[in-house]
Amino acid sequence: MENKKCVMLQIIYLLGFSVMFYLSVAVAAETGEGKSSMQTYIVWVKRPVQNLFFVKSHEDLESWYHTFLPDTIANSNEPTKSRMVHTYRNVATGFAAKLTPEEVKAMEQKEGFVSAHPERILPLHTTHSPNFLGLQQGLGVWKGANYGEGVIIGVLDTGIGPDHPSFSDEGVPPPPAKWKGKCDFDGTLCNNKLIGARNFQSGKTTGGPPVDDEGHGTHTSSTAAGNFVKGANAFGMANGTAAGMAPYAHLAMYKICSEDGCTEGDIVAALDTAVEDGVDVLSLSLGGPSFPFYEDGIAVGAFGAIQKGIFVSCSAGNSGPSYESLSNEAPWILTVGASTIDRSIRATALLGDHGEFDGVSLFQPKDFNSTLLPLVYPGANGNPSSALCSPGSLENLEGKIVVCEGGRGRVAKGEEVKRAGGAAMILVNQAIDGYSVLADAHVLPATHVSYKAGLDIKAFINSTSTPTATILFKGTVIGDPLAPKVASFSSRGPSTTSPGILKPDIIGPGVSILAAWPVSVDNGTEGKATFNMVSGTSMSCPHLSGIAALLKSSHPDWSPAAIKSAIMTTAEVENLAGSAIVDQTLFPADIFALGAGHVNPSKANDPGLIYDIQPEDYIPYLCGLNYTDEQIQVITQQTVNCSQVGAVPEAQLNYPTFSIKTGSSETRTQYYTRTVTNVGPANSTYNLALVVPPKVGMSVNPQVLTFTEFNQKITYHVEFNAHDDAGKDGVPFAEGYLRWVSDKHSVTTRIVATFSTQ
Repeated sequence: MENKKCVMLQIIYLLGFSVMFYLSVAVAAETGEGKSSMQTYIVWVKRPVQNLFFVKSHEDLESWYHTFLPDTIANSNEPTKSRMVHTYRNVATGFAAKLTPEEVKAMEQKEGFVSAHPERILPLHTTHSPNFLGLQQGLGVWKGANYGEGVIIGVLDTGIGPDHPSFSDEGVPPPPAKWKGKCDFDGTLCNNKLIGARNFQSGKTTGGPPVDDEGHGTHTSSTAAGNFVKGANAFGMANGTAAGMAPYAHLAMYKICSEDGCTEGDIVAALDTAVEDGVDVLSLSLGGPSFPFYEDGIAVGAFGAIQKGIFVSCSAGNSGPSYESLSNEAPWILTVGASTIDRSIRATALLGDHGEFDGVSLFQPKDFNSTLLPLVYPGANGNPSSALCSPGSLENLEGKIVVCEGGRGRVAKGEEVKRAGGAAMILVNQAIDGYSVLADAHVLPATHVSYKAGLDIKAFINSTSTPTATILFKGTVIGDPLAPKVASFSSRGPSTTSPGILKPDIIGPGVSILAAWPVSVDNGTEGKATFNMVSGTSMSCPHLSGIAALLKSSHPDWSPAAIKSAIMTTAEVENLAGSAIVDQTLFPADIFALGAGHVNPSKANDPGLIYDIQPEDYIPYLCGLNYTDEQIQVITQQTVNCSQVGAVPEAQLNYPTFSIKTGSSETRTQYYTRTVTNVGPANSTYNLALVVPPKVGMSVNPQVLTFTEFNQKITYHVEFNAHDDAGKDGVPFAEGYLRWVSDKHSVTTRIVATFSTQ
């Protein structure tokens, strides 16, 4: 690293995992003799045509790519293969190569070149949930979908623990004949459940086994498609039968990540291979900040996947509750936010004045003496590091219960308390996280409580000269009527790349999720049935990937957009108590937190109507984003002429939600259409139910949809009229919905209208 400097390195904290790095622009400049350092670039080129370069095989395509490499290589002893990192042939037209900025500049003059950018490093977004979602053995959608039999889920992640019982193939038939993938594990570790395992780290497929050294990939894979495992628990908590969403689906692991993140070139290479292998669903619990779709490797690769009929599910990110904090915003991707389930691992802080504050902790020591102990708040001295219990900030805390402010590194705070001699920790939320608490595998007795509880606990400390407390460990508690709640960390919309598309699309279980782990977290579990409880949109994404596999199994002819529509139009916006779903404030969550709502697998399996989109339908939408023809070609891998195709507003895409923006007088009245396809009974009549967003007028025509055939399509028209005073009161957006109701189905399109508050 000598003589090099890193530019714009931003640290991003990811829930449940170590600190990782996102390289905003991966630029490193050498000092010395004026030469720029070499780095990996993602290069997009035009798909060659016959009169430019005759291509009839993958080898010809690779030869075409090599023509873009610097001419200087041909005049030296350096082999071109040493520069080429990945070549893409299915989901994208281009390659990843080691180049200098000067070489990239020279490449721009070559015919067929479109664009190049430095490779980015993207971060990971890191039991009872099947029951919470209404999935039960022998009943309903699980039975109807044969538990996902015959569907192949490709997971791009940190690898997998192949010998975990969650990946047993008991009851799982052989993979379908279309499967072409490989297994880089030795012996019999791959089976009818784990049918593929590849390692893409550091350029090309390494051929080495994709062992999971981090745990993330094992957890996400088992959440999507883990087989039934009885007696699953962590620290003896949440005991029961663990299963993924599609227990009999097949799994293919593509290792692209380490604890330091996931390189963009490896991600696109894995997507490219997964499509060729024959997967049906792709699950990516990772992503970076917002970029134009033609510069976003995941968006480009995902479009190539949906062109082949492959469903793509991605995590929304862990940068909430701030607005405009999303990852993976492309409309052809299902963008998944995180919510709670109705189970908690209860740990209650009991104060010396008998005040009790319920919190959570996965670590529930049976030998902890519940005697009241001295209670201290290190932050009382005004030192922010001490308040956060940062490494090296504490001392002389022997036998005391220590109050620590929340934030990055929850488990690490406990390690610092333990190092300083503390007996236990009460982790209190900062204001931004409100009532969102997470059950972690702490290293000492601990509980994580809300911001409000933290204020009361600190007030108690200030009220007496001898504050005391203890922690009461109450184990697994099921039955939270406010579940599901949106997690504070779950990234929020609106989309910055395409605000005319409502994102996130959906929320699903992502808080304190029990799933497979490659090693024992308590050093006490015998055998290979090791589990851990982790939180993040990384956990909610594979829930939706597995549910998509169930729908694919039940409806093999459905397109990716049809599956997505079924999930979104049947989503729930009420909790178990029948009230509006709340967020970390315990007030109703807004539409930029919820998207369409919380997934309901049983209803999604029988949606009545769907909003379908074919890959070519995205081209007018992309033209409407004012992308150039060449930029769109990067995404679609086909020649595009927007002047001939025509551009449409974002909200005209046949999406299952509406996101409109009004500002100037020219945009106060807007007209759109939607086309629905009947996938319910042939003879069906749907009546309109409309909740109009405040400060907006709406009309829908027709107001009754009458179908006489299965797969019949009907188009309806919607007019929006923003009031003159919309936004003048400082309220930036308003919500409503459009719902088609028959005697058997209710099909909901959620609406958000964003106003100019100028």
